[in-house]
Amino acid sequence: MSGESEFRGFYRETIAFFRGLKKNNNKEWFEAHREAYEQYVLGPSKAFVSAMGSRLKAISPNIVAVPRINKSIFRLNRDTRFSLDKSPYKANLGLYFWEGPRSRMESPGFYVHLEPPTFLLGAGYYEFPDWLIERYRSAVLHPELGKDLARILKKIAESSAFEIGGKTLKRVPSGYDSAHPNAPLLQHNGLHAGWETTIPKELFTRDLIEYCYRRFKPLGPLHRWLSALAARPLGGSIGLD
Repeated sequence: MSGESEFRGFYRETIAFFRGLKKNNNKEWFEAHREAYEQYVLGPSKAFVSAMGSRLKAISPNIVAVPRINKSIFRLNRDTRFSLDKSPYKANLGLYFWEGPRSRMESPGFYVHLEPPTFLLGAGYYEFPDWLIERYRSAVLHPELGKDLARILKKIAESSAFEIGGKTLKRVPSGYDSAHPNAPLLQHNGLHAGWETTIPKELFTRDLIEYCYRRFKPLGPLHRWLSALAARPLGGSIGLD
């Protein structure tokens, strides 16, 4: 099966692979099932990334989709050096479509996550890179940019099943106005919209592309707001003017 073939859906064997990996999270089991991984996980993932990347250009023309491991396809290997959990693999599939000249993890984008029995879609920044945090906070308080963001988030909350996440601070950071209408947004160290459901029947057909696209489309304004923020040149007092 060619990884560059037309996307026709994932397989029941895709689900079986991840369920098996969760129960047998060790190198011996993975190596014994490497062929299943390549045929039922990696192959359709490459085809999905190519097709979904093309479709997402209708939302944002500069979306980056690279059908390779460590690009749009997250690797299964876990970094266990600083973790109490020494399981060598992640029992899930993560796919990312980002925008901007920086690395994928420093860029906003659209995320697809399969972890039987759940399926998740998301968009935004799971966590802001260090260089963007102050710029984001300044934008939140900006008279125009801040209002735009508040309006975008309000519409997502009212018109979709997506939940806004990334609020990790217990209080507004020191030096910022806690009485500002957008003050709660200053408590974010990331900004993303996420939606989780059971595995849809579309996962096993080419219809998964449109299934994801229809749900991503309302998140387009948030993605474009974050992309514009990240693309602004560094320098100046807040880098937004």
